[in-house]
Amino acid sequence: MYDNIWDDCDYSQKNYIGRPVTEEGLWAAEKILGYKLPEAYKKLLMEHNGGILKACAITVDDTDYYAEGLYGVDPKVNNSMLSEKFGSKFWIEEWEYPADVGIAFADTPSAGHDMFFLDYRECGPMGEPAVVLIDQEFDYRITKIADTFQEFLDKLHEGTDE
Repeated sequence: MYDNIWDDCDYSQKNYIGRPVTEEGLWAAEKILGYKLPEAYKKLLMEHNGGILKACAITVDDTDYYAEGLYGVDPKVNNSMLSEKFGSKFWIEEWEYPADVGIAFADTPSAGHDMFFLDYRECGPMGEPAVVLIDQEFDYRITKIADTFQEFLDKLHEGTDE
């Protein structure tokens, strides 16, 4: 479905792409995370369990934001929502991203200084979250990127050269 967004380079294979996931694996991940993942995200993870994004830019109000890698749910992969090394819990506990927002699901080229989150503040843990970018360098400023994860996917493009 979204094969054109992935860069399956060696780094992605080693640090982002997890083993294939089943529906049961997704339910288990949701239980651990404490949130229901968006259906579009689950569908994507069933096809490709995380990875570096080739189509990584998202334009909001004439500003391009860049998602480097999208997290899967394999806890044995460093850049996964469930990883002890760089999982959602790590970003919240170690980097002090706000715990009340939801799940860190994509990193940026800034090496952790801003992160994409599934934002459950308005919908609750079982609802359809918005997508936000939280900028640690600017007092954890929150910028809304998309109303849904599907909209986030639909907005991805390869960006512009500066």
